[in-house]
Amino acid sequence: MIIITGGAGFIGSAMLWELNRNGEEDIVVVDDLGSTTTEKWRNLSGLHFTDFIPKDLLPDLLERNALKGISAIIHMGANSSTTETDADHLLNNNFGFSKKIAAFCMEHDVRLLYASSAATYGDGSNGYEDTIEGLDMLRPLNMYGYSKHLFDRWAVKNQILDKAAGLKFFNVYGPNEYHKGDMSSVVYKAFHQIHEKGLLNLFQSHRPDYLDGEQLRDFIYVRDCTRIMAWMLENPSVTGIFNVGTGTARSFKDLAKATFSALDRQPSLNYIPMPKTLRDKYQYHTCADMTKLHSAGFSETFTSLENGIKEYVQDYLSSSNPYFDIGRSDL
Repeated sequence: MIIITGGAGFIGSAMLWELNRNGEEDIVVVDDLGSTTTEKWRNLSGLHFTDFIPKDLLPDLLERNALKGISAIIHMGANSSTTETDADHLLNNNFGFSKKIAAFCMEHDVRLLYASSAATYGDGSNGYEDTIEGLDMLRPLNMYGYSKHLFDRWAVKNQILDKAAGLKFFNVYGPNEYHKGDMSSVVYKAFHQIHEKGLLNLFQSHRPDYLDGEQLRDFIYVRDCTRIMAWMLENPSVTGIFNVGTGTARSFKDLAKATFSALDRQPSLNYIPMPKTLRDKYQYHTCADMTKLHSAGFSETFTSLENGIKEYVQDYLSSSNPYFDIGRSDL
């Protein structure tokens, strides 16, 4: 049995779809579905699993060892808002909850994959190498990134990473992110803004070394993320902290052009000032160093930004069923 925390969320439900595609259905989803306005439950409607457990009940069930036959826990559950200001909530939800899951996995020899974040790298001045040795040099720019960084450091100190794998996700986009609101990807926001206004707003640059729209990110399609995780489940000897990106930095202008192209429209861009509250916490360049993952044996190629956006826009966002669905025959 595999447990996926955050299993109704973006990457969690995508991973559920990946496992279903590979014939795995003995899966327990753990999540908090929230209010009906988010409709996060729709991420599960076309997928197969054996049980659903509310998030708040999981720690007690693990402590009592009430769930038998667990082979792996894929821990994707977290508050992923980079603008969240409630530090106590983030520490309890992202750090404390993760410690309980990790302790159970180590005690019962259960494979653990957990979500860290590229937000732990801060402004990137110390690079984007996923080495254990470089952890103490990192300075996250927001509380969310710090909560993830805190757990990475705790996992190292307590030898959790001798058997587990932490995944530093970069800028992930793709189906099933629709409930994320302001934290949804730029691709998702661009699709809707282009439909509504015929143009796309991007942030101006407030640094002289970057032109407007030339801020860089390592954008990765969610299906590439799930392929990496599936590979890690098949290779439990792969342990440590790993970047999950493509190793290529692309501009927001590139992303905008690819979205317009997927919609068969000519680009129309407008540059707006970045809110002052974000300017000191904004990353102008992220790019995952993928050397460690490739050295561990992962050799598959990543989806290009253009191809990933084309599939996302044309096969999902423009579809009557935009969700991952094991019943779909067109993919």
